[in-house]
Amino acid sequence: MCFETIAVKTLNTYMQSFDYILIDLRDEVDYRRGHIPTAINIPYDDLMSNMKQLVKGRKYILYCDRGSMSMLASKELCTLGYSILNVYGGIHAYRGVLER
Repeated sequence: MCFETIAVKTLNTYMQSFDYILIDLRDEVDYRRGHIPTAINIPYDDLMSNMKQLVKGRKYILYCDRGSMSMLASKELCTLGYSILNVYGGIHAYRGVLER
């Protein structure tokens, strides 16, 4: 694979150390209900039509609800030459870490 899947507990390290842009792939309604701080919302269904928002020289971290859509998007973007990390378990994993 040309992208890496990371654990949610390492998310802050990547965000601070490597200047990644965090993208929430869930729909706008779910995003508004709550998202990981600093995340921008580009719903999975709109991702390919919004490619102009993504710069190939930047680094991106993708997440969704449980990790399956972000895995698909990571594969797609990686094959197009983007630097991608995928958050294992998505927002559910993130919320689980916060609850501990």
